[in-house]
Amino acid sequence: MVTEPSMGGPVEARAGAEEGAMASTFDPRADDYARPELTSGVVPERANLPDLRALLPATDDERSLDDWGRSESFVSLVEPLLNFYYRYWFRVETEGIENVPSQGGALLVANHSGALPPDGPMVMEAIRNEHPNPRPLYMLGENWFKGFPGVGMLTNKLGMVSAHRDNAQRLLGDEGRLAIVFPEGQKGSRKVLWQRYRLRRFGRGGFVRTAIRAGVPIVPIAVVGAEEAMPIFAHLRPLQRISGLIYFPLNHAFPQFGLAAGLMYLPAKFKIRFLEPVDLSEYGPETAEDSGAIQAIAEEIRARIQVQLEQMLKARNSVWFG
Repeated sequence: MVTEPSMGGPVEARAGAEEGAMASTFDPRADDYARPELTSGVVPERANLPDLRALLPATDDERSLDDWGRSESFVSLVEPLLNFYYRYWFRVETEGIENVPSQGGALLVANHSGALPPDGPMVMEAIRNEHPNPRPLYMLGENWFKGFPGVGMLTNKLGMVSAHRDNAQRLLGDEGRLAIVFPEGQKGSRKVLWQRYRLRRFGRGGFVRTAIRAGVPIVPIAVVGAEEAMPIFAHLRPLQRISGLIYFPLNHAFPQFGLAAGLMYLPAKFKIRFLEPVDLSEYGPETAEDSGAIQAIAEEIRARIQVQLEQMLKARNSVWFG
């Protein structure tokens, strides 16, 4: 299924040129929402635009298909499969689920891993199954799936939203939704097995800017198990160039089983720890323009997740039984 949004315009062309047609979540290098020169056309100053938020339709949780394309009917349809993985295959254990707000917007930030990352869906299932007030979880990510017929539609129905500054503002700030990002981006999901649980740089801290501008807290999440559920043993670079994918992994299921590899996760024991929210209300809007401050906050959050991962790994007796 994240990690750092390109909140400033259509950057898919640049992402495609640099990495191919497939990108897992946020591109940590694309802090483009702060770089209007990368957008097409003339970008008007936001200060001169009228406040049109009052014209947005009221949130209606009873609708099967919402304004973002998320379909509760489709989620319910795939729920048995996701629930099977959650309860019986990965046997997910959660801690600190109460740290996810029961109302209002919040940005969830997690480590990322696996050739076909299962972490996003399992966090979604954790909130759906364990939280006292279950809420839809949206995923902000790059549109790598646009070149794959049908895949874009399916991920959109599950709650994938294009990582754009305006989308994030409306989703988190105006509508008070929950969203998850993976700041490591594809650098996290392409890690080989011996690099597991070593967090990559959290980009330029675009997710912090997003939270400050939307006025929402950040909830860090540490996930153990995803690295072993869909490990990468090596990258086949010649096939990567031929296929145009951002990486062509070699593991227990791919490429020998093709698309069926997506259903061949290894039964690693999952543990998901939701950490205490990071309150950013003390930072004014001007902080969003301070690159040094943003990077410092992003690094602090990355360090918090890394420490939790090391503690969880130290306490783990078995990859398969926890």
